[in-house]
Amino acid sequence: MKIDLSIIIVNYNSKDYLKNCLDSIFKKIKDINFEIIVVDNNSSDGSKELLKEDFPEVHLIESEKNLGFAGANNLGIKVSKGNYIFLLNPDTLILGGDFKKLILFLNQHPQIGILGPKVLNSDLTFQKQCKRGWPTFWNSFCYVSGLWKIFDKNKYQRKIFGGYFLLDKSEKYEWEVDQISGSAMIIRREVFNQIGLFDPSYFLYWEDSDFCFRAKKANYKIYYYPYIEIIHYGGKGGTEAAPFKNLWYFHRNLFIFYKKYLAPKNFFIVNLLYYFFIFLVFILKCFLNLFRKKKIIGSLKPEP
Repeated sequence: MKIDLSIIIVNYNSKDYLKNCLDSIFKKIKDINFEIIVVDNNSSDGSKELLKEDFPEVHLIESEKNLGFAGANNLGIKVSKGNYIFLLNPDTLILGGDFKKLILFLNQHPQIGILGPKVLNSDLTFQKQCKRGWPTFWNSFCYVSGLWKIFDKNKYQRKIFGGYFLLDKSEKYEWEVDQISGSAMIIRREVFNQIGLFDPSYFLYWEDSDFCFRAKKANYKIYYYPYIEIIHYGGKGGTEAAPFKNLWYFHRNLFIFYKKYLAPKNFFIVNLLYYFFIFLVFILKCFLNLFRKKKIIGSLKPEP
């Protein structure tokens, strides 16, 4: 039987969210053939037992250690059979949308290698991180400094100061973008065949950006597709237990991504300023985290 869509979920101590996510998949995805693969990163909260007892149709891969987001997804991708791979976080819910039309859309546009749905916060507001530009020095500075909120009067201002979130592109329509959120991304199998799997050296954060950059370099287009809607709660994948480690991974991997892909295009002084900027934001967030209990979310995008 031909499988249209392979849904891969990387789980780490997210039992309750995982159950709700799976329930939403079986409820909302109709009229296409799909498989679900859950890669468990050595959870200890009963997630594996839940899957074996309540979701026997789900293909469970049990890792003996935490491989991170990239490494675990690579395990699932290797055994998947679908024409398209749907990477989905466990802390998500599928609200609606016609997946048959989605598959048809991708079949009709073979140049699209990666597609991201419309992602909403738990209060149903738009999660801006699901369509993004590259984290250049200017885009990053405008976001962290809040300039993107101040200069938001017209499309011209949004294009200049809101480049990281591509604020000049309405969330209501489909757009070609630089990158999408790893919390929900659909990838054509041929992209993996051409550029390879996710880079496991990232472990957590920015592996989705790395993959998007490589896909665009291979002349694939990346699209934001608002006709499928998903809720992403954010930071509910077992990562909230180690905020300082997560902050370290986030800013370290941002440094790696920038140095690898964006730094060669800039003057060394600009790059030095950017590295200092990353270090300063990291120190500031660690300091702030000492004075409040809730975890600080990464400075440029939500938890995977």
